[in-house]
Amino acid sequence: MSSNQLDKKAQAWSALFSEPMSELVKRYTASVDFDKRLWQADIEGSLAHAAMLQAVGIISEQDLADIRRGMAQIRAEIEAGSFEWKLDLEDVHLNVEARLTQLVGDAGKRLHTGRSRNDQVATDVRLWLRGEIDQLQPLLSGMQRALVSVAEKNVDTILPGFTHMQVAQPVSFAHHMLAYVEMFARDAERLADLRKRVNRLPLGSAALAGTSYPLDREMVARLLGFDAVTQNSLDAVSDRDFAIEFTAFASITMMHVSRLAEEIVLWMSQNFAFIDLADRYCTGSSIMPQKRNPDVAELARGKTGRVYGHLTALLTLMKGQPLTYNKDNQEDKEPLFDAVDTLRDTLRIMAEMVEGILVKPEAMESAARRGYATATDLADYLVKKGLPFRDAHEVVAHAVKVGLQRGVDLSELPLDVLQLFHATIGEDVYEVLTLRGSLQARQVLGGTAPVQVRAQIERHKARLA
Repeated sequence: MSSNQLDKKAQAWSALFSEPMSELVKRYTASVDFDKRLWQADIEGSLAHAAMLQAVGIISEQDLADIRRGMAQIRAEIEAGSFEWKLDLEDVHLNVEARLTQLVGDAGKRLHTGRSRNDQVATDVRLWLRGEIDQLQPLLSGMQRALVSVAEKNVDTILPGFTHMQVAQPVSFAHHMLAYVEMFARDAERLADLRKRVNRLPLGSAALAGTSYPLDREMVARLLGFDAVTQNSLDAVSDRDFAIEFTAFASITMMHVSRLAEEIVLWMSQNFAFIDLADRYCTGSSIMPQKRNPDVAELARGKTGRVYGHLTALLTLMKGQPLTYNKDNQEDKEPLFDAVDTLRDTLRIMAEMVEGILVKPEAMESAARRGYATATDLADYLVKKGLPFRDAHEVVAHAVKVGLQRGVDLSELPLDVLQLFHATIGEDVYEVLTLRGSLQARQVLGGTAPVQVRAQIERHKARLA
């Protein structure tokens, strides 16, 4: 039998049709150019399915041996780059099956007993995504470790904390970095949780209604490491919630990346000059020789929108589909694949860049002084002297106004001037008006006091060890 005949026979539906598919339709409907990345999952799933078919007596021991031998050769060919992917065979599944039939004959044809491409692709995507999730978790941990590393070196570095992009209160730069550790820790929790829903086996649902063959789905689940089997064949072949949930997770994680990237861009600008980045993470200008642009951070910020787009695409893809499988679902793979690739590459490069941040403490502290960052501390001081907080707030506002008029910080106003605002103000006020005094005062759990920050660093280090 010729190769072309084998290819045609691999298209199980072709016998019904009286004319060949047009070349345009063939190109438009084929997915092999992008779904061939599922080949490992496809082979693993097929081998588990074959082992089960033999165990329940549907195929012989010789068939199983032939299938295993053929799949081993196909795996070797793909890894060596010599496997011929054919557009005529539409997708990864038919390409692998056609080559298997070429290699082992009838045993290859028996492999598809009791399954459909509908439950096969759902299984392949879940297997593939599970593997990617397991590779993403260490990258999320690496991102957190990079931030903790920067934090550990900068517990006593004072950064102006902002609200509404206005200087609000002084904080430890380490405390600021640990805020992102908390974000990425939540992302890791989300990823671990969604893995549970990814790790359910749809194989055995066949096209949509299950199958009349006595399949042992639990055996296949055990062989492939799935936690459970799906319980409704209609839902199993058409469900893409797991892909949507992954892109939702990826979108939230990229949002956290983007917030950090935005701050890096701001902090590196001359108007802030709080940090510097290694040259290898920057680019220059084609006409302005003085420029060092934080392109990695900017591009990470931009790629966030790309991942958001994949989430929207998948939600839109599914919103109008009736049960069960529809050809629309071929469009689930490219958004999912690209979301995985983008998130993986972004986490890797951002972690490397963050760990090499050069902090400029003097610039940060100077900026904190310019913004009357200890105004709240003065209000708290007055409250402790017996003044209601709202009254203290008003008193301090008047003091800030005088500071602005004189062009000095609150800590630079003479005691006799401060006492004009309230008689209870004493010499001890200057202890709370310093930036470091403000930091030390925030001793509450989760606060920015260096003692609290060091405790949080140790907690994260132990968790990430």
